[in-house]
Amino acid sequence: MPNTNTQIPSTCWECSTHCGSLLTIEHERVVDIKPNSYHPSSRGAFCVKGIKALTEQTYHRNRLLYPLKRDGERGSGSWKRIPWTEALDIIVNQFLKIKEKYGGPALVGAVSNAHFSRGVSVALLMRAFGSPNWMMNQDLCGGCRGISDKVTGLSINNGEDLDKTKCALIVGRNPAAADPAQWLALKRAKKIGAKIVVIDPVRTATAKISDLWLQPKPGTDSALAMAIINWLITNQRYDKKFVESWTFGFESLAKRAANYPIQRVSEITGVLEDDIRKAAELYANGPSCFVSGHGIDAFTSGVQTFRAFHCLVAISGNLDRPGGNRRVKKPSGFTNYIEVLHKPEFRLPKEVEEKTIGADRFPLWAGPNGWQTSCHNPSVVEAMLTGSPYPIRGLYVSGVNIVVTYPNTPRTIAAINSLDFVVGAGHMMNPTLALCDIVLPKTTGLEEQEVSLEPGGPCLSVIQPAHDPLGETKSDFDIAQSFVERLEAKGHSEARRIFPWRSKNIFDHYLLGDGPISIKELKKKGFAEYDYENGDFDENSFKTTSKRVELYSQTLKQIGLDPLPGYEPVTRESVPSALKKLYPLVLLTGAREKAYHHSRFREQTWAKKLSPDPWIEINPETAREFGVNDKDWIELELLGGPGACNLRARVTTDIAAGVLRTGMGWWTPDASEFGFGALKININAALSYGPPWDPATGSPDTRGLLCRIRRVKTSSGGLKITEE
Repeated sequence: MPNTNTQIPSTCWECSTHCGSLLTIEHERVVDIKPNSYHPSSRGAFCVKGIKALTEQTYHRNRLLYPLKRDGERGSGSWKRIPWTEALDIIVNQFLKIKEKYGGPALVGAVSNAHFSRGVSVALLMRAFGSPNWMMNQDLCGGCRGISDKVTGLSINNGEDLDKTKCALIVGRNPAAADPAQWLALKRAKKIGAKIVVIDPVRTATAKISDLWLQPKPGTDSALAMAIINWLITNQRYDKKFVESWTFGFESLAKRAANYPIQRVSEITGVLEDDIRKAAELYANGPSCFVSGHGIDAFTSGVQTFRAFHCLVAISGNLDRPGGNRRVKKPSGFTNYIEVLHKPEFRLPKEVEEKTIGADRFPLWAGPNGWQTSCHNPSVVEAMLTGSPYPIRGLYVSGVNIVVTYPNTPRTIAAINSLDFVVGAGHMMNPTLALCDIVLPKTTGLEEQEVSLEPGGPCLSVIQPAHDPLGETKSDFDIAQSFVERLEAKGHSEARRIFPWRSKNIFDHYLLGDGPISIKELKKKGFAEYDYENGDFDENSFKTTSKRVELYSQTLKQIGLDPLPGYEPVTRESVPSALKKLYPLVLLTGAREKAYHHSRFREQTWAKKLSPDPWIEINPETAREFGVNDKDWIELELLGGPGACNLRARVTTDIAAGVLRTGMGWWTPDASEFGFGALKININAALSYGPPWDPATGSPDTRGLLCRIRRVKTSSGGLKITEE
């Protein structure tokens, strides 16, 4: 560990941006966190969460520091501190008991995703117990983009080369709140003359600095992409050389795009014809960079929407072009976290992996051929409650608050309460951990070592531990390793094959492999750059059936899905007019906040000062129609939803009349009642988890939904509601 009064370079992992940081340590405590201006990916960018959240999370008076065992009814809030040895023995014995009675797949894990070591640790731990089942949140955020990128073959996630671009096409994303590095890069690009085109139903901070803002009807973005593709082809503004050399299915795409003339798309989207044409011209004058976000990921047509924009990137010649979208490339020898999950030496037999819940209906998402091999979450909840397609009886959840973050909160709570045994690991008690039988304390980003690939650098980054873990906290890796040791001791030798690393340091060295970058080198600056060559398509081929960018996806065709992108009317368009009158408003969810990341940091004083209440944006015209004033509390109910939730109005002209916008992840750590407010001020208490689902990912509609509101009176942090 570093001595007192020192500064070490590290990386903030509180979101997927991974900004370089500098930690100042005094008396074995981090007293200051600053941005590392030399980091090649973040270049000095940082947000208030990076500065404040990690230290308060680490040193918070209510932080979980010791294992806890339920001492009363599940959810009663009564706990007893126990030693790690006892906690581990109870968990392993209970999970093995479930496995013996129902089979290994009766156990399921839950974590955010496999882009971090915690995701790999949870997924491999489930495999060590003989289960292929683990859940992640990316069916709700990033999953449609990931599947589209995979079947199209681009490999461009986080490869936006904004500092060299002439046009940034930003769709469904607000970097001002979601990505500080991207936000600074956009402002640098604008300063030197780059054009910014924003497609978003909301006038976000990013839209306010744009040169052109297109405000489409929610859920019609794919039609805009197809119109721009058609314009490029019709006007001979596409990259003929790249199309001929490196794409598959161009003629089919051109034929499909011909169905989207600008006049028709203007009618579909509500965007002026001249604005669509101007957007196409600006993008064609590249190099241009496509910047995408959650706004087009949260529909049941999310994959095909992304496919349309990904095909646009390809035919325009902006793939792996300076100022365009760079492909993800790695230094020699390096293995990323998702690749670990696909390596045959760490896998279960194929016949077991094929039992992954959801693999039969969503093979590109779940099971042996899935993107990250995870489950279909709504189907897991169904299995917990009904035993179909087979029973799920045990749950291990780590680093994710599924009661708050999964749609249909009442159903999630009922599913958890139906289980035989539930284990959770986290930093702070929350609505999900409160329903567990055993709670395990986890380390934070100030106490862990991690390495990761940053395509935006391109570079590798490192998190360095600033001091020893407080109390008896352990990292996700060390928790999984402790389980595997016990399984091995009980004769389950397969567990060690699947999880062979006996320390996190050994695992990190495995990721780096025999390449040119070492842990020692990473720790010197907090990062290490590696060579990158644009356009080396011969050396770095496309991972598709044709070995080309598939504008016509053979993979989608093989599983019975449309191989070409296009516009599909959103679910609300098929709702009878009588129901539309009862639910006359359209809801957008998933808006990012500077104070919070999903459900995290709700207990932190500074964050509550910045954003004290769950909010919903409403146009002044709509507010007048429903008798709502600024800062009034409203009750929101969705067509087909499981219940209602209560939110505080923000009256603003930044959103169109008839449309509402809110964030997610709200709960109240100080609430005394069951659920910490998760059933009353959490938007997911009002949302359905589907069906309908995206046919490739199984993702539900969480945006563009029909809803209605009424004004209410509230007190005590939004927990006591009475009609006015």
